[in-house]
Order: sequence, then C-alpha cells, then structure tokens
Amino acid sequence: MFSFTLLFSSISLYVVAAIMSLLLSAKKESIGIAISGVLATIGGILGVCASLPVLFGADAMNYQISSPFYFADCILRLDPLSSLMVFIISLIVIACSIYSLAYMQEYKGKGAWAMGFFMNTFIASMVALVISDNAFYFIIFFEMMSLASYFLVVFEQKEASIRAGLQYFLIAHAGSVLIMIAFFILYRATGSLNFQDFRAAHLSPAMESVVFLLAFFGFGAKAGIISLHSWLPLAHPAAPSNASALMSGVMVKIGVFGIIKVGIDFLGADTAWWGYLVLAFGAVSSVLGVLYALAEHDIKRLLAYHTVENIGIILMGVGVGMVGIATHHPVLATIGLLGGLYHMLNHAVFKGLLFLGAGSVIFRIHTKDMDKMGGLGKLMPYTAIAFLIGTMAISALPPLNGFVSEWFIYQSLLTMGRQGDLMMSLGSIVAVVMLALTGALACMCFVKVYGVCFSGAPKSKASSNATEAPIAMVIGTSLLALMCIVLGIGSPWIAPVIKGVAASLVHGGQAVTVAHGLALVPGIAHQAILSEPIIAISLLLLLLIPFALVTLFKGQKMKRRHSNDPWACGYAYEERMTVDAGSFTHTLRSMYAPLYTLRDKLNLAIPFTWILIKTTSFAARIEPCFDDYIFMPIARTTQSLSRIVQRMQFGDFRWYCLYMVIALVILLLIPFDLGVK
Repeated sequence: MFSFTLLFSSISLYVVAAIMSLLLSAKKESIGIAISGVLATIGGILGVCASLPVLFGADAMNYQISSPFYFADCILRLDPLSSLMVFIISLIVIACSIYSLAYMQEYKGKGAWAMGFFMNTFIASMVALVISDNAFYFIIFFEMMSLASYFLVVFEQKEASIRAGLQYFLIAHAGSVLIMIAFFILYRATGSLNFQDFRAAHLSPAMESVVFLLAFFGFGAKAGIISLHSWLPLAHPAAPSNASALMSGVMVKIGVFGIIKVGIDFLGADTAWWGYLVLAFGAVSSVLGVLYALAEHDIKRLLAYHTVENIGIILMGVGVGMVGIATHHPVLATIGLLGGLYHMLNHAVFKGLLFLGAGSVIFRIHTKDMDKMGGLGKLMPYTAIAFLIGTMAISALPPLNGFVSEWFIYQSLLTMGRQGDLMMSLGSIVAVVMLALTGALACMCFVKVYGVCFSGAPKSKASSNATEAPIAMVIGTSLLALMCIVLGIGSPWIAPVIKGVAASLVHGGQAVTVAHGLALVPGIAHQAILSEPIIAISLLLLLLIPFALVTLFKGQKMKRRHSNDPWACGYAYEERMTVDAGSFTHTLRSMYAPLYTLRDKLNLAIPFTWILIKTTSFAARIEPCFDDYIFMPIARTTQSLSRIVQRMQFGDFRWYCLYMVIALVILLLIPFDLGVK
C-alpha cells in the first residue's frame, strides 16, 4: 500500500499548491509562483514513484475511503492501465512545473496566482480521475478536470480565448452527458456504481453496443477525434503554454483511457466492429489532422492539429487491439494495444516538449505567427536543439521514441493483414496506407515548422532581438527532450513494461515476446526485427564522417569563405524572398482543397454554436414578455395600492383612532358571522 501513500501525498501537494496560490495571490505573487512550481514538481516525482511498482509487475491494488454519500463507495484502484496514466501525467507535470517557475513570471500582476490555482486543481483532478473505481467519483473528477481546464483556456480574457473556452465547454459537457448515460445504463444493469460490478455486468449485445457508442463518442470529444476536434485548435493556442502542454500531452489521453476502460475493461471488446470503428476514426483523424496542421501559420494551432493526428495514431493501435480481442488473436491484440499505449506515452512527451518549446519562443518574441519568426536557431540554441528533437520524434524518425511506437502499430496492422479474414486484410491495407501518408505529411510539416521558425534570417525585429529562454524553461524542455531519446534508445527495456499493461487487458497476452536482447520483435520474430540502440550507434558514427572530412580537407579553403547577401538570380535580395509557412505548403493546400473545405462541415461546434445563438435570441425575446405581462402589471397594481394607502395616512391622530375602532368592530363581528357563540 506504499504506492497509495505516495499517491495521496502527491495529490495533497497539488491541493496545497493550489491553496497557497490563492493565499499568496496579491502581495507575494512571486513566492506563490515558486511554491506552486516546487510543490507540483515534488508531487510529480511522488506520482512517478507511486506508479512504478505496478508497472513493473506488482499486483493491482485497491483502497477504499469512507464516503459521505451512501450510494457511492469511494474506491481507488491502481492497476497497470491506471498506473501508466499516473506515470504519464506525473512525468509531464514535472517538466511543466519546472518550466512554470520562469514562465509564470510573464503573468505577474495579471493573475498568475489564478493560473497556479487552476493548474494544480487540474492536475490533482486528473490523477484522482484515473485511479477512481466508482462512476460517481469518476464523473466528479472528470467535471473538475473540465472546469479547471476551461478556466485555463479563458485565462487571458481575450475575445478569442473566451470564444475558444465556450466552444470547449459545450463540446466537453456534451461528451460528459453521453458518458453519464453510458454509466447509468451499466448502473441499471448492476445496481451499483462500482467499476468492479460494471466489469461483471450482463447486458444484451445490442445494449452493450449502445454503451460502447455512448462512451466512444463521449470520451472521443475529450480526446479530440475527428468531427469532435474543433475545440482543440481554438483552446490549446488560447491557453498559456504550460497549460497547453498538459492539455495536449495529457488531458486528451483521458479520452483514450476512457475508451479503453469502457470498451475493453468493462465490456470485454467482444464485438469486432467496435474495433473497426475505432480503427476507422483513428485513420481518418490521423490524415486529416496532419493535413489541417500543414495549412496553419499559428505555431500553437499547428501543434493542436497534430494532437488530432496523434490521437488518431493511438486509436489505430487501440482499434487493432480490440479487433484482436474480438477475433481471439491474443498476439495481434497485445501488439496493437502495445503500440497504442506506447504512442500514448511518447506523444505526451514529444508534444509536451513542442508546446513548451513554442512557449519559450512566444515568451521571447510575443507572437505565435511563424512568418514573424526565423533565425532563432542561433539566438535560442538550447531551445532550438530541444525543439529539433521534438520535431524528429513526432515525425517518427529513428532512433527517437515516436519511431518505436509507430513501428509497433505498423507491425500490428501487418499482423492483422496476415490473419486471412477479408475484413481484417482490407482494414489492414487501408490503415497502413493512411498511416504511411500521415508519416510523410508529418515530416513535411515539421520541416516547415523548424525551417521557418529556427532557420534562415529573422523575419521581424522581435525575432532578431530574441535571446535564450530563462534557465528553468530550458531545463523543462531539455528534460522532455532527454525522455524522447531514452524512450527511443531504451525501447528494448521499456517495451516489455508497456506490454505488461497491454497484456493485462488481453487474456493470454503474457506469452507474447516483444524484446530480445537489444532487439524489438512484434510477437513473431521472423516477421520483423528492430534494434534502436544499434541504429543510434550507427547514426552517431555517420555524424562523425562530416567532422572527419572537415578536419582532413579544410586546409586553406576556409579562408575563401565569405558572407554576403544570398544570390537572388540577379535581383537585390529582400527578406520577403525567404520561404514562409504559406509558400511552403501552397501546392499541397491546393491539391487537397476539398479536404480543407470538409473541415467546417465536420465541425460539430457549428451546430452547437447555432443552437446557443438561437437559444439566446429566443430568451431575449421572451424576457420582455415576462416583464410586460406579469411583472409590470404586478408592479403597477402595487404602486396603485400604495398610493391609496398613502392617501389614508393623513397624519391626524383622530383618524388613526377611528381606524382602530373600525378594526375592532370588524374583529368582533367575524365570530358571530361564522356561527361561533
């Protein structure tokens, strides 16, 4: 039970940090920022330590706290899946909290104390949510998480942030309603709100499908699957960068966690079309997410669309795993879930890194427009190196972590195609093509991002005057950059741990082999083999070749080097000749123009907004009716009566005596008229 002790300590530190942010709100805001960041960092370290025993093979643990509500037991459960989520949350919290020690100085006098309060509340609610084993408390913490993140989105109180917050609020709570309905159906079937009883629920196949669909779209709204993603490119750019890192890197994974929890843990994923549905949404989300990202000039909007892309990749692995469970292929199920869960961890790390890196750039030049950046590689070298590692990781380049998880997802799709079933073969072919297209477009997108932002000449005065970010921000980004390398090169030792989480969801999955020495294998050794450490060593040796050539042949040639304006085909060089974010992707945007027009048609926030506008307009028309026909007549009658009473008050003592006599006579007559003797 030591893990729960660490976990309670971690959550307590987040709560204390939130309270201290409030108490030190006005006069000692700098101290509040420091205390909030330090306590959250320690809380993250304790959370990581609490999750490790179960991740490394310890049995699942349950803990019950006395509940003030007779109908809901406060049961906490630390199993492999929830332990992985606690690890992911805590790891990103450590980096973001260190980063915030310097970053939040930007908001001194602008409500930094409020950011500290909502940030720590947001973190505490996420940790409590993933270990809750009761539907009532799960929903309570889910709503706390949504509300705290809403206040982070609207924190800057600008028109764009308020609009983004409203859209996020509507979609998030529409999803919450679907989740509550799914839990209510399970409650009616079991008579209990405990997840342990949900796992033993006996539902008809039709009702199981209804519960799954409700949960899939309810949690899908939080995950940002395509058609429910429209809040992402609005909310993430509006929130402060450390909040964006947590929302994109961690919060959206709660949606995937919920889909796995209901679809596999509760319902057993015994229906194959559920897996195909998840796989289809994942494939479409991945391609459209990266296409929409390519068209963006706002660096944080671009990263938000890449969240849609990577959630799609994660769902592809989860979908394959669900198909494998339903069709009784435990190797396929384990490899698919391994790829999805590994990519869940990897995405949290490299997307957190990219949002923090983008935040460092914005911190210095105060713009999100990539066309006003440029030349930052020399001016912000540490941020540039960390950001480069993040771009390589998200582009799935070896030997970094993104390559490993996508490799496992590829292998799961290829394994699915070899099973002989027509539907599985067709699904495998389509998904592999879409995943390959996603990877190619992602590489193109991040070549654009890094080239436009960090290479070339500065495109604005602010960019040319930029300096490196403060040391705390550099440490936060560097920590995640280091994790991208560790999760990639260390994959032969990390993949078996993630496999244990996947196997806990699949009966018979423990026999699957995913690592042998320094090599990774996708369950079947003769299908494929990969060694990230050997790739890393080979790449390092290749990097030495240019240095060796320069050392051997530089001689007198270095003296002939000179620096002048670039040659521009005989024309005088101008800054506007440099490649910008728009020109880089102009051809691609023209080619895929129909898919970009589809973006608004798939945006479910548009009908939500229309309904809100119509409701507000209707309320505005109805409100005067109440005033004109109900409240105003009552007010006029009251005024008339008051004037009559006023006329009766002459101020003469004799008239008041007469009123008293009349009242006494009336009181004496009433009993006689009622027949009382």
